[in-house]
Amino acid sequence: MIAIARSNISKQEQSLRIAKAKYTGGGSSERDVFQATNVLEQTRAAIPQLTNQLQQGENALCVLLGIPPVSLAGLLARSRGRIRVPPSTIAVGIPADLFRRRPDVRTAELAVLAQNAQIGVAEAQLYPAISITGAFGGAASTANGHNLGQLVSSRGMTYAADPSFQWNILNYGQITNNVRLQDAKLQQLLVDYQNTVLKAQQQVDDGISAFRQSRLQVGYLRKSAEAARGALRIGTEQYEQGATDFTTVLTAEQNLFQAESSVAAALANVALGATAIYRALGGGWQIREDSYFVTAATRDQMRARTNWGELLAPAGQPQPPAPGLPSPADIGPTVRSPEW
Repeated sequence: MIAIARSNISKQEQSLRIAKAKYTGGGSSERDVFQATNVLEQTRAAIPQLTNQLQQGENALCVLLGIPPVSLAGLLARSRGRIRVPPSTIAVGIPADLFRRRPDVRTAELAVLAQNAQIGVAEAQLYPAISITGAFGGAASTANGHNLGQLVSSRGMTYAADPSFQWNILNYGQITNNVRLQDAKLQQLLVDYQNTVLKAQQQVDDGISAFRQSRLQVGYLRKSAEAARGALRIGTEQYEQGATDFTTVLTAEQNLFQAESSVAAALANVALGATAIYRALGGGWQIREDSYFVTAATRDQMRARTNWGELLAPAGQPQPPAPGLPSPADIGPTVRSPEW
């Protein structure tokens, strides 16, 4: 956008020079000079705003990189010209499988499974519990003719058994209500899970729509910008020859600036649409494939504080596989346990 503004400033400066030259030669009034100056300064005023937006964007990148706000001009300059443009097509794969890569969907799934287990815990209180505790040991003394050798003989052996029986039969009403409470919580989590999946589907569809429609918009806007450049060229030539007034040139300049700015904004929307699709589908799995989530530096810090054993994979080894999760269709009236 800044480059577009500067390009249009150069064209408008040329128009201002033409207007001044015609006014000095008596071919036009000073109004043309004022109008050209007005349009030129308005375009120049757009650069500080665009520069501020660029600075804020760089600061946001610094936060993502985990560094204080600094100038990223050097870093961006090394990649300039090699930044990949959004692809013409995006393979979304099987949405049901890709949704499960989203942290929010997986969190909702595991919350349902955990709450489903709580129902079983509550129902277990309805049944009697039988337990047997016991103790086995030896005793010996040197008093009254005894000796310590009896510690390992049958005379020194001691044992005890204590069976117990517990049944909260008088608390059936309280226990039953607790089971109902846990079931109500499960139903709430099921609704939350369904809403999470629906939200994920909405975000994927929104991203696909933005990506496709922005690509169509770019094509139309490029034709509009090309027509605006032609109109400005012809209008400038006619004004130099005295065949039209300066208002035509000013209008063509404004239309060109607006058209080129719209093209740049539409191109950004194409990239944003592609990013929205990747994000909605749990994007980043290609990067994380056969790699570990925790960086080497973070892994060293964690190991310096706590003995993690083999839970933190060594450098170069892939992350341990995640536990199997049920598909969204499995979460319904009958809840399955995870395949740990």
